[in-house]
Amino acid sequence: MIGSLIGTFGVGGSSVATPLLSLFGVPPLVAIAAPLPATIPGAILGVRPYYRSGEARPKAAGWSLLGAIPATIAGALLSKYVGGPALLVISGAVLVVVGARIILPISDESRVAGTARRMNRPFLVGAAACVGLFTGLLANGGGFLLMPLYLLVFGLRMRQAVGTSLLVIAVLSIPTLVTHAALGHVDWWVATKFAAGVLPTSALSGHYSDRFAGGMQRRVFGIFLIAFGVAFTSYRLFIR
Repeated sequence: MIGSLIGTFGVGGSSVATPLLSLFGVPPLVAIAAPLPATIPGAILGVRPYYRSGEARPKAAGWSLLGAIPATIAGALLSKYVGGPALLVISGAVLVVVGARIILPISDESRVAGTARRMNRPFLVGAAACVGLFTGLLANGGGFLLMPLYLLVFGLRMRQAVGTSLLVIAVLSIPTLVTHAALGHVDWWVATKFAAGVLPTSALSGHYSDRFAGGMQRRVFGIFLIAFGVAFTSYRLFIR
């Protein structure tokens, strides 16, 4: 399932995997960091069809990385002070908020305004830095924040946002992984088993994602985030 989410929606490497691993009894900080080793190759495999069709935006990805990489390292270093359980609840809550906005229509006027904002490079770098900080704290590739950023703020259409997000994730996950590994948060046995399931489906789903209409792909993505975020946050707050 996680691999399919990566290839189809550009998310899931950690934003969804972290809650799932936690539900299976993996300790919080390990659940946060263990998906990272699979996220990097998963994003590379998933982005290939988007890049070949010209739907990934390398320039936007490059400017995003300029702001996101240093902020991600800072966020990863700060994560030990925030605490694993708190980060898990934040993960679920953010999924709900993001999903609720994504299912709403995006007007042509909003896309035109978003394109103008995307051409404002300092603004793009600053916005990506905010995503990077949260990415480091939550030890994920950043897709579940990058996707709505590209869709709602910077005017990209769904498949463009997926492809560009995957380009950023493939690179941004590297400093996140290195930092969390240095802090001792990565359980490599859990990470290896996770990767064995993720990588094949990530490669396949990227090739078949063009069967979704753009609007349908966006709405399904938003509904999934809401449902999963509500279920996981409720579990963490009221059951565990």
